[in-house]
Amino acid sequence: MPRSEVPKRELIGQRQSPGGRDRLPPGGLEFFALLARLLRRPRRGDRRLPLLWLVRPETQIRSDTLARSDTLVRADTSDLMVPLRRFLGQGPRRRVPHAVLDADVPPGAGDVPALLRELHRQLSLEAFGAARLRFRHYPLADWLMHQSLTFGVDADDSRAALVRRLRDRRGPRTPEALPSGGDAVSIVSQVLLWLVRRAVPSVVFRAAVSGRVPVLGRHYTWFMRQQYLAPRQSVTFLGFAERLTAGWRDGEQPDQVNKLLLHAFLEDLRQAYRRRPWRPSDWRRTAYPALLLDHVAPGNVGGEMVRLIGDVRTETGRNDPLLIVVSGGQPPPELPEPHPLTEADEAYDEWAEALPEMRRLRRPAAWLVALRPDDTDTGPPSRGGMRPFSAPDPPWWSRRFLPAALSLVLLAAGGVWVGSRWGPGCHPSLTGGRISVEVAGSGECVGYSDNAAQVFNNDPGQDGLRTIQQRIFAQNRAAEEVWQRSDRRRPFLTLVYLGTLTGNRTRADEESYVSEREELEGMATAQYALLKESAGADGAALLRIVVANGGRQMRYADRAVAMLAELARDDPTVLGVVGLVESRTSTARALRELNKVGLPVLAPTLSADKIDANSRLYLQISAPNADQVKLVDAYAQQVLKVDQAHVYYTTLEGSTLSEDLYVNTLVDGLRQRFGTRITRLDKWSTGQRLTDECGYPGLLFYAGRWSEFDGFLRALRECGANPPRHLVADDSANRYMANPGLRAAAPGNLPVTYVSKAALATCAALRAAQDRRDDARASFLSWIQADDLLDPPRCRPGSEQQVGERVSLAYDASMMLIRAVESLAARLHHADPRQRWEPTSVNPVAVHAEVLRQNAGQGYPGVAGLIRFTPDSGEPVDKRLALMRVEQVPDVATAPVEVFRCGVADASTPAACGPA
Repeated sequence: MPRSEVPKRELIGQRQSPGGRDRLPPGGLEFFALLARLLRRPRRGDRRLPLLWLVRPETQIRSDTLARSDTLVRADTSDLMVPLRRFLGQGPRRRVPHAVLDADVPPGAGDVPALLRELHRQLSLEAFGAARLRFRHYPLADWLMHQSLTFGVDADDSRAALVRRLRDRRGPRTPEALPSGGDAVSIVSQVLLWLVRRAVPSVVFRAAVSGRVPVLGRHYTWFMRQQYLAPRQSVTFLGFAERLTAGWRDGEQPDQVNKLLLHAFLEDLRQAYRRRPWRPSDWRRTAYPALLLDHVAPGNVGGEMVRLIGDVRTETGRNDPLLIVVSGGQPPPELPEPHPLTEADEAYDEWAEALPEMRRLRRPAAWLVALRPDDTDTGPPSRGGMRPFSAPDPPWWSRRFLPAALSLVLLAAGGVWVGSRWGPGCHPSLTGGRISVEVAGSGECVGYSDNAAQVFNNDPGQDGLRTIQQRIFAQNRAAEEVWQRSDRRRPFLTLVYLGTLTGNRTRADEESYVSEREELEGMATAQYALLKESAGADGAALLRIVVANGGRQMRYADRAVAMLAELARDDPTVLGVVGLVESRTSTARALRELNKVGLPVLAPTLSADKIDANSRLYLQISAPNADQVKLVDAYAQQVLKVDQAHVYYTTLEGSTLSEDLYVNTLVDGLRQRFGTRITRLDKWSTGQRLTDECGYPGLLFYAGRWSEFDGFLRALRECGANPPRHLVADDSANRYMANPGLRAAAPGNLPVTYVSKAALATCAALRAAQDRRDDARASFLSWIQADDLLDPPRCRPGSEQQVGERVSLAYDASMMLIRAVESLAARLHHADPRQRWEPTSVNPVAVHAEVLRQNAGQGYPGVAGLIRFTPDSGEPVDKRLALMRVEQVPDVATAPVEVFRCGVADASTPAACGPA
């Protein structure tokens, strides 16, 4: 099938009325089919467009002459210009950008510049159903040709006048008067603003016309790189622009000037039809623009225009997207015999094949394809209706809706990504600070923060946890300010608290993060004590605390540690980590990762046996589970006088015994130490009945997690007036005992004895220490009683608010690291105590080594007991443990009573176990 067959079918419209029907000459449909083929822009690449010359018969030329002499003559059917105008100008949707010019009635002065000016005007109209064509080079060249510079004046004045006009053409400057009035500062600022407004546009313009800045003034640079009028002779664009102005261009060849104008016009079309992958709008131009030029003859302005277009295309070697159709008498004599209209397709194919050779040989009229009506066709003219041409629809991905749709998709995808990474109450800070958080798979906010822009846990009932975080962040700001006021002489360090701050199931009236809140309170107390030091105490350290969340059961501790590793690399003041809360396999992994990072870890309450094997930089404040088993065994034998035991253990939901290192090592220790004295060792689950334990005279030991202890006590309620005689719980139960809401539902006739790691830091013990002038514990008591620290204050006279099991343990852990840093700072500043503190002068490993050095002798006198380490272990030796007894669990007003103890309280006390 011939290539023009399909377009030819498309051109034939529905049957029209005789008055509106175009009578085409023989071959007319073939010609319009070729025209439609050439106007359609290929999806890939661009085609070379010829200059189609339609030869008008002599009879029609005479008829046109008579018509212009007011003699009415019926139009000949061989005139194709009228249907051409309808073909291009009456498309139903997107019309072809086109212009119609008549060489017999040229606009303006009737020369090539005037013809180009009218062509530019018509193609610039926004009237074709698409974005209008924009021109930058041609309007500038045409504008310069209309500028007149006065002769006889100094050349510098002439150049300055042209510069002013060019700059005003970019954007006229509004005259501004110099500011006046106001105070001195106001006048100076207004003068500076006035100078900027005057100077910046001038500087930008000079940079643009210089051609030395790649981004600015690309259209100026183009004039200096094109080939007409020898632009290099002018050195700069301003010199070249002068040569184009009226009067100054009289010395230039008119042909070269016209070629420059035409080249600039075609360059604008080339740039308007560029296809850039990053600009979908470029791909919306699916039809080439067209120029219809009527009554062209070799001697008139139309013929001159045709010649110049061919010369510019051949001399520059560049294609342009303009399809030109001219109508006139005989074409230039250098063309071969015109082809009949019926052979339009073949004529174009022959021309396209011969064009490269004709361009190489610089043949005149190389771009022309001459076509004439077919004189041999004796049939009647075609009377079929012709459908106007419409530009093809653009690709779907270049439609105008696409940028908006793509923006919405990207916005939605960004929203999904942001929603998966961050959420309400878990997002980066826009006001600075050390914050790095993300939403984990379970919806928990994991990461770290050192200011109030990110406070962990928005659950109801957890006000205490949020309050202590906000107190810490406020003290962070205060510590920074004090350090700056001290001229940075005081040692400044950052400790990270890493705990499980989210993920627990809780009621609105239930505090579910007692341990974490108490450990943060202990660190806040250490921070507060340092802030109360004298302003002249240059050797006293200052502490900043970063709060980090590893998620429920430390499941996301690895992600939190990865964030902390980046923080430690960026901030040399980060010298250690406190916390970790629970002994689990996830905690052990976090210890290994922190060991790789080189951060020492001081754990206030971790006690799983041999957990220190996961890090060479790990130090434990509490006694290991082996010591806890020893304490329970001694109590059973010395006080209870029983030789049998029932042991129940639990693990949290979603956890196993192998994952819970605390419960695992505790159960193993009980099994090894008690041996056959354990007559029952079972895992207890919520809902399981315990009626077999009613009245049991032996030791009933709970070796599980605190979260199931409430259900365990509820199960024993069934015993009524016959409860087990000796219920003892591990140290995890102290978290339950610190929760008044949970204790209210426990049976009131079931005494509970539980392990405590901080019996030396109860209110009664602290007051007794204050009476015997124990400075460390007396200072700690004064801090926790202060109005501006804990909420509520602890141990005040007449108040029933107890200290909390873990407050003193976390305080001791923090103070051990702080005293080590102060010791190192004292040695570094021995020669000059007024020297500024340089955070890079110490590193975390050195601080860990200093902690061990200080503990190598008498040990560290902690509030919760003496802390001593052996050189090859991070577990403390003979650390104080005690058993606390509560006669009635629902009675939260009565403080627990210490009934048994093991370990050392101070350097002067023995390590033996015995009743309190």
